[in-house]
Amino acid sequence: MTLNKDLLDILACPKCKGGLTPTPAGDGLACPKCKVVYPVRNDIPIMLVDQAVPETDWTGSK
Repeated sequence: MTLNKDLLDILACPKCKGGLTPTPAGDGLACPKCKVVYPVRNDIPIMLVDQAVPETDWTGSK
C-alpha cells in the first residue's frame, strides 16, 4: 500500500477520531487507542467501524 502522506495526515479513526498508523505490511491502518486495524483493499482504506479488526486478530490482507 502506498497511501499518500497527505491522506494519512487527514484520515482519522471513525470511532474515536484518533490518528492512524499504517501496519508494517502496509495492508491496514491501525488505531492505537481503539486497538483495531482498518483494512486497506486495492489501495482504498475501508474506514467502517464494523469492518475494523481487533489488533490481536489482524492477519493482514487475504
